[in-house]
Amino acid sequence: MDVSWEDLGWERLADGVGRRRMPGWDATVGLVVGEDAVLLFDTGSTVREGAEVRAQAQALLAGRRVRRVTHIALSHPHFDHVLGTAAFAGAEVYGAVGMDTLLRRERDVIGADAVRHGVAPDDAAQAADLLVAPQHSVCGEWTLELGGRQVLLANVGPGHSGHDLALLVPGEPEVVFCGDLVEESGEPQAGPDALPSRWPAALDRLLSLGGEDALYVPGHGAAVDAAFVRAQRASLAARFGVS
Repeated sequence: MDVSWEDLGWERLADGVGRRRMPGWDATVGLVVGEDAVLLFDTGSTVREGAEVRAQAQALLAGRRVRRVTHIALSHPHFDHVLGTAAFAGAEVYGAVGMDTLLRRERDVIGADAVRHGVAPDDAAQAADLLVAPQHSVCGEWTLELGGRQVLLANVGPGHSGHDLALLVPGEPEVVFCGDLVEESGEPQAGPDALPSRWPAALDRLLSLGGEDALYVPGHGAAVDAAFVRAQRASLAARFGVS
């Protein structure tokens, strides 16, 4: 018997496209299924969470030609989006240019940030030790062929962080995974690595990727439309005093 997205607590967004809102920080993990490859967008906040996502993906892929995650795209280098990557052995990992160096240099800082936010110290230490840096750096745009569908990785930042990567999945509707450039469940968070003066321009690039009719998937919260992204852009511009 086939397992549906909903059976596993995932939200189906389009044909072969879904996401799960992870517990704790409501961070989005996205999955895009092609005939020959499967792309995961972000990996959770611990190796344990990553392993849970891996098991659920395998259940969803049962009976298909490809039964595991083959590609991973990391939206930005914050703990709740990257610390589960080690659970996906053999996957090709993509990130915005410079993210590989940052993750290698600051793995202990990322682990400590996870602990400050409530991750168990042992889980955070394990994930930091095993942290996987991207093998592929996206400067501009990178098209991936998954078999029967193409997706586009776009380095649209900086903004929320110094390394913001978005994912466009063409279809009906088009789906744009935004990372934390867009947040619906609370006010967008601007930490020490944010570049507020460039954040509104990053949202302009997101809107140009997806257009008016796309479904925009925030890093945290419910999926939104272009009008929501425009309103958040205006709010951020006013908040940070930029145009």
